Amino acid sequence: MSYWLFKTEPSECSIDDFARAPDTPIIWEGVRNYQARNMLRDKVKKDDLVFIYHSSCKLIGVAGIARVVRAGYPDPSQFNKASAYFDAKSTLKSPRWFAVDLVFAEKLPDIIPLDKLKSLAKLSELPLVHQGSRLSVMPVTPEQWQSILQQC
Repeated sequence: MSYWLFKTEPSECSIDDFARAPDTPIIWEGVRNYQARNMLRDKVKKDDLVFIYHSSCKLIGVAGIARVVRAGYPDPSQFNKASAYFDAKSTLKSPRWFAVDLVFAEKLPDIIPLDKLKSLAKLSELPLVHQGSRLSVMPVTPEQWQSILQQC
């Protein structure tokens, strides 16, 4: 099993969205960064655990945990002309973008804010805490995972 951190705007998809229907998978779609796409396609696997990180909101930070129930597959939104994530260059034979399905695992008692995460020495290598890092999907080492959980 591997660990991940996925960034989301809570107005798009929040930990509360997962909690409302805990057994219903939510498609993690719309990732349009090649490095993040490659991780979704090649590295994120069924049963991996994911920190759900709220960004671009009033309270930024780790909000909860989801579990991967379906590993990388072609993101259906790339083929939907009505979707904001439509990509005319993608084809069924050669999809450019990938998605995974997640289900609710846990809502943290309090959001762990970015400032707190930045203060943890064990997270110094996590891309999230680096200035200018905009990656929406990132691996988390087991040590980093435990360090974040200890902040609850």
